[in-house]
Amino acid sequence: MKVQDTARDRASRIKLMVFDVDGVLTDASLYITDAGDEIKVFNTRDGHGMRMLQNAGIRLAIITGRRARCVEVRMQNLNIDLVYQGVSNKLECLRTLLAEQGLTPEEAGFMGDDVIDLQAMALCGFSAAPEDAHRLVAQQATLVVDRPGGRGAAREVCEFILEAQGKLDESFSGYLLATGQ
Repeated sequence: MKVQDTARDRASRIKLMVFDVDGVLTDASLYITDAGDEIKVFNTRDGHGMRMLQNAGIRLAIITGRRARCVEVRMQNLNIDLVYQGVSNKLECLRTLLAEQGLTPEEAGFMGDDVIDLQAMALCGFSAAPEDAHRLVAQQATLVVDRPGGRGAAREVCEFILEAQGKLDESFSGYLLATGQ
């Protein structure tokens, strides 16, 4: 994991974490059936990391350039209600979202993987990228994780944020047996 000096500081202020879908929550592959339906593969560990952020009081949002029913279904499953699909200008969508949530850019994070995400990432106080992100995205990101998109990258970011906020141990505590049991 490539961690710049300010990554933990920036992550400690996050109140809203925004994720792209293709290349971040998926491996960027598109499966299209003969009927024209789009299929994506999501990682359950990424999903659990996102739930851990929610349980720690951090809001989640999705901003993606594509539109697919399977994204809507997955986000409903994760209880994420801030879902913006078919977005051609992620920066403007993010600005509107921050205003609606009453947050400053420094209180937001964005995880992206391709050049369409660069402006939104630059606006936020914290930005992250999977290890297989486009080189320009990796250069700009506050944090580049060791895992590729759709293969645990989002989980790594979620745990990093929780650790930076001193909430990671508490997030795991419900899954561990108390000593002596």
